[in-house]
Amino acid sequence: MFIAMNRFKVKKGMEETFEQVWSSRESYLDRMTGFVEFQLLKGPEADDHTLYASHTVWRSQDNFEAWTRSPEFRDAHARAGNKTPTASLYLEHPKFEGFEVRLTETNGKATAA
Repeated sequence: MFIAMNRFKVKKGMEETFEQVWSSRESYLDRMTGFVEFQLLKGPEADDHTLYASHTVWRSQDNFEAWTRSPEFRDAHARAGNKTPTASLYLEHPKFEGFEVRLTETNGKATAA
């Protein structure tokens, strides 16, 4: 399993707009081989921003990388660049983090990757 996350510092007062952008988007993720699930996470608030993270789970890193090279990825991210209206929602460019799952615990049972 592979988890891909992007962290967003959303400007104070723009949280509702940010969440609306995500909830109204066409993601195309359901078309992709190896896609498991997506979550939009809302984190702590700071003086000038609220932290959010997009979180996708993939069966493998190869599946995730295939997504990033796909036409669906380009279509899904067409509004995400710094020159689009959504760029005004952020304090800085989103930060990507990718993780290979090494241990999973479900219902009290741990399994190694």
